[in-house]
Amino acid sequence: MDDLPDWLPTWCVDHLGGEPTNVLFQQHQVSMVFGLRLAGGRDVVVKARADDGRAPSCVAAQARLAERGFPCARPLTPVVGVGWLAVHAEEFRAGGEVLGGDSPDATTRYAEAFARLMAELADVAVHPPLPNPPWVRWDHADSGVWPAIEDLDSRDQGVVPAYVVEAAERARGRLLAGGLPCVLGFADFEAQNLRWQGQQVWAVHDWDSLAWQPEAALAGAASGSFASAGPPTLAPIESSEAFLVAYQGIRGRLFTAVELEVAWAASVWMAAYNAREMALCGGPPAGGDALRAQAAERLRRANA
Repeated sequence: MDDLPDWLPTWCVDHLGGEPTNVLFQQHQVSMVFGLRLAGGRDVVVKARADDGRAPSCVAAQARLAERGFPCARPLTPVVGVGWLAVHAEEFRAGGEVLGGDSPDATTRYAEAFARLMAELADVAVHPPLPNPPWVRWDHADSGVWPAIEDLDSRDQGVVPAYVVEAAERARGRLLAGGLPCVLGFADFEAQNLRWQGQQVWAVHDWDSLAWQPEAALAGAASGSFASAGPPTLAPIESSEAFLVAYQGIRGRLFTAVELEVAWAASVWMAAYNAREMALCGGPPAGGDALRAQAAERLRRANA
């Protein structure tokens, strides 16, 4: 309890009707996430992130899907400004297990889950959640290949391998030339953000990561990231291909040649973004190693 921000207990009283008595968990990554037990015994999750204007659209979309019975936590409050933060609370949807690996069965199950998620979001009308999350923000207007992020840009860029920068540049060029319409979609489709009960998805987490990008690009990014159960990695090319085939079959529409190229380019961009971040922050090199091994073939498929 002593580690909670000073504003949080009062915020809980004002917006949830009770002060926190126990901390169930807390995480600090892109957002601050607090699992709390309130006086009276109710368990909730409070999320706070830098207020860049995206949160209201993300929470509104999450609420629409929860109302329809989609497996996600139901928001309990609207987004509230607290200083420089955007804060909201949602149900604590505990339970379920992470489905690891990139076996043919796991790949198909993840493709089915992503197809269902994208189909549900296609019927949701919210203001585009812009700017996009940086790992899919290839359409930025900043100088250079990467979106401007002070914490990363202030570090020694010399530790980023040249092949990571080259892959990002080539993938970004193909993505920007795609000319495809944007849709509302999920941009952080990783194993660690889903929980399963048996064959069924029990919970999809991390709704802060909705984006406004072409469907094929979001599917391509997901095809590369879906097996990440911890630090970001890149699925084998065969698994990404199987993911995209299954996704198109479930959605009932084959991608055009341009869409397929954009999908492969997006898988490279997201992997390059993650590899750069890991290099700058001293993280595990697995994702970067996978990108180095796969970049040439993925970029060939992207026509980049």
